[in-house]
Amino acid sequence: MWKEVEDPITHVTTHKEVALFEDDLKCKLSHEKLTSASTNGGPAKISEQIKLSLGNEFEIPAGCKIIVTQDNVTEEYTRSGKPGIFMDHQEIVLELFKEYA
Repeated sequence: MWKEVEDPITHVTTHKEVALFEDDLKCKLSHEKLTSASTNGGPAKISEQIKLSLGNEFEIPAGCKIIVTQDNVTEEYTRSGKPGIFMDHQEIVLELFKEYA
C-alpha cells in the first residue's frame, strides 16, 4: 500500500510502498480456469481466475499489491475490488501484477 512517509532526518514527506502484513499469514490460493464462448463464431476465450482466501481479521484495502509464496514460488498480484466477506473467511480475486500505472 502507498502511504505518505516522513523521513526522520530531512523531514521530507514522500509516497512510499509500505507493507501492511509481513509475517506468514495462513491463506489459500486457488486457480480456476474459466471458458467463455465466442459470440462471433471464433474460438472460445479461456481465462484464469485467481482467488486468495484468508481470515476476516486482516483488513486489506482496495488497490493493494499482494505477494504470495506457495510451494516455494513467489508471485506478485494486484487486488481488484472489495473482498467477498463470509462468516469465517474472506475471498479476494487477484490478477498478476505487471507494473505500476
